[in-house]
Amino acid sequence: MTPNGAVLFVVILIVAAMLADLPGLVVICAVAAAFAVLETRENAWSALRRAALLVLPLAAFMLAIWVGLIGKSPLEIESGLPGSRTSALLYVATVSLRLFLIVFVLQAVLLCFADESPFSVIRSLRAPLGVKRLLVLTLSLIETLRHAVGRSHMALVASGVITRRLSLRNLGHGWILIQSVWLTAITTVLGRLRDKWPAENTLALLEPALAQQERPMCARDRVWHLVALAAALFVFGRLILGTA
Repeated sequence: MTPNGAVLFVVILIVAAMLADLPGLVVICAVAAAFAVLETRENAWSALRRAALLVLPLAAFMLAIWVGLIGKSPLEIESGLPGSRTSALLYVATVSLRLFLIVFVLQAVLLCFADESPFSVIRSLRAPLGVKRLLVLTLSLIETLRHAVGRSHMALVASGVITRRLSLRNLGHGWILIQSVWLTAITTVLGRLRDKWPAENTLALLEPALAQQERPMCARDRVWHLVALAAALFVFGRLILGTA
């Protein structure tokens, strides 16, 4: 799959997932699972694990609030209906599955280009030069901030302010870690914007490097686009029938 085809595929599935009800989300799940297995092979488990680690804590929290505490869905609260825990459970399942799908599809698409550098993927996108430049600079900042956060954590552990594992000391001194990470992030971003990038003439050097011709879509892209459009049409059909 090409980067341009992957972007269009992700957009179609995310728009469909945002509008889908629970049966529609099941169909989109099937499309996303097929895409992950066929395009990423063994890396599909990695995308599944990452999405589950992100969504499961939120789903557990929503279950405790909406099903355990409130006992009705937001629509029933807005309409003034008595409500039930079953409807609250359906609401939590829909929201959680929707978020899971978005994260899973994004992870699966990114894993399709695990053998390529982010710069080469961005360079091959069919997008304005300013957008490509912004993506490259943003990814550069993210990687720098990850190292800065790691250094802040290591320094506080070495000084005995916090510990590596869960402890009461971490609960009491966690705000120091947050403050250290925040100050490190602000300093890093300001240093890049004010000193490093102007001194190295980074913006001017990026333009010729990103100006290469984008990679055209292939037949495999169009097949996945048709599959995603079919799932989106199913979702829109249910949406139209539900409002009729």
